[in-house]
Amino acid sequence: MKAMILAAGKGTRVRPLTYDLPKPMIPILGKPVMAYLVEYLASYGVREIMVNVSHLHHKIEEFFGDGSQYGVQIGYSFEGYINDFGEVTAEPLGSAGGIKKIQQFGQFFDDTVIVICGDALIDLDLSSALFEHKQKGALASVITKEVPWDKVDNYGVVVMDQESRVESFQEKPKQDEALSNFASTGIYIFEPEVIDLIPADIMFDIGSELFPLMAKKGLPFYAQQRFFNWIDIGSVTDFWSVLQNVMQGRVAQLEIPGKQIAEGVWAGLNISIDWDGTTIEGPVYIGSGCRIDAGSKIVGPTWIGHGSHICSGAQVVRSVLFEYTRILGGAQLDEAIVFKQYSVDRAGQMRRLPEAGIPDWGDARDRLPENESAVS
Repeated sequence: MKAMILAAGKGTRVRPLTYDLPKPMIPILGKPVMAYLVEYLASYGVREIMVNVSHLHHKIEEFFGDGSQYGVQIGYSFEGYINDFGEVTAEPLGSAGGIKKIQQFGQFFDDTVIVICGDALIDLDLSSALFEHKQKGALASVITKEVPWDKVDNYGVVVMDQESRVESFQEKPKQDEALSNFASTGIYIFEPEVIDLIPADIMFDIGSELFPLMAKKGLPFYAQQRFFNWIDIGSVTDFWSVLQNVMQGRVAQLEIPGKQIAEGVWAGLNISIDWDGTTIEGPVYIGSGCRIDAGSKIVGPTWIGHGSHICSGAQVVRSVLFEYTRILGGAQLDEAIVFKQYSVDRAGQMRRLPEAGIPDWGDARDRLPENESAVS
């Protein structure tokens, strides 16, 4: 059994995080989402994994390498080209087009393949899903989850008959046009014959093009309804919510890293906390090399990335700070994500540092001497 992780998208709904990170590299508890997926596949004995890459491809390739640290082999298929000036240009082929390119190149997919989108945490019983796929003689299976009707426009939804055979597939329909509220989770099981249906050398999508084609042809294409955790990072708001739930212990098998130094407070190595007038209400994680000045207040669930600095009098409430963030004295950060020069609130409203006048945050790599004003 082989696997494919879809990792070539630009992740536009997760901006600004994806200005500098490919979506599969967005961290949950300090570890990229895709790392959880590789570990998940390895736990089921999958040892050969192809990954299609495009946007900021080098960050994925440099982090995962050949996959040996996970006990697997990872190969990469870059989607794009190099122009006459030697500049690398990303040009994704779509989720299905990326699979076709790999197959054209080396006929990698010679057996049943698990295809997973690289932007979600899952604990699906893969053995049971494969058994059902084989038992039904399916060419393709899509794993589904029932979602609220007011959320259907965020997903591809599957319409199936009583035997779970897929009759049609709607990609992100409006609520009043949706024929189902069973969402595709971005987990698919394909036989190699499915890949033969994908046209070569053009952009082609699984949800909006391949699945409707299979349904129209009446091929043995089935949906599976399974009970499992599926935590999708579809937007910045989703990312904030995921971190809140994970840090409150609502996601099984995900534990806050570091050492517990106080009730509800975990920390990495070599941190500096001045407890004089400081309040920290957990759950809070403080990364290695962080500095928490006297008189600051931190309310969880809050994640503070390594190398960050919370200045005296600052308040950080239910927020996510990426590495090397400095929250200035007197600033109040409430339910926000700070990523480099950007701050995004839980509603998705973004603010950029240079446009903010006197900012609430800055880059902690440029810490000021103790006797100078902390203004970026």
